[in-house]
Amino acid sequence: MPRSRPGALSYPDTRYSAPVLPDLSRLEERRRLSAAALKALFNIVKHWQIRDEDARQLLGGISNGAYYQLKQNAGASAKPLEQDKLVRISYLIGIFKSLNILYSQRLADQWMQLPNTNPIFAGRTPLDYILRGGTPAMDAVRRLLDARRGG
Repeated sequence: MPRSRPGALSYPDTRYSAPVLPDLSRLEERRRLSAAALKALFNIVKHWQIRDEDARQLLGGISNGAYYQLKQNAGASAKPLEQDKLVRISYLIGIFKSLNILYSQRLADQWMQLPNTNPIFAGRTPLDYILRGGTPAMDAVRRLLDARRGG
């Protein structure tokens, strides 16, 4: 029911409620999310045919040893990821999902590696744009794709 004062115009009450975000500052929450996040990450890396060097950069520039340890222990016994890595993987999952909604699987899997004429990419590939721009670039690509799909 709308709130109003006599004679005043008012907006109706909203049914929208903000999503409940996970508290990534809590170790228990990061532990809960880490195994699934790593499984998704390595699935995305495989679909997009991303080199290990680039995958390490997508995670924030981790070392070879740390990357291969994550790859080896990506199951349920995975060590909890840091907040930054979970956020980065979340962006990649969102980009992956949007690409698969917008395009055929073949094009969705290739899109990150194809030169792009959109002004934000300046003729480079979306992967190169993200590797150079880090988390802010991931956010920009995610928002671009979400806007394209009307989400």
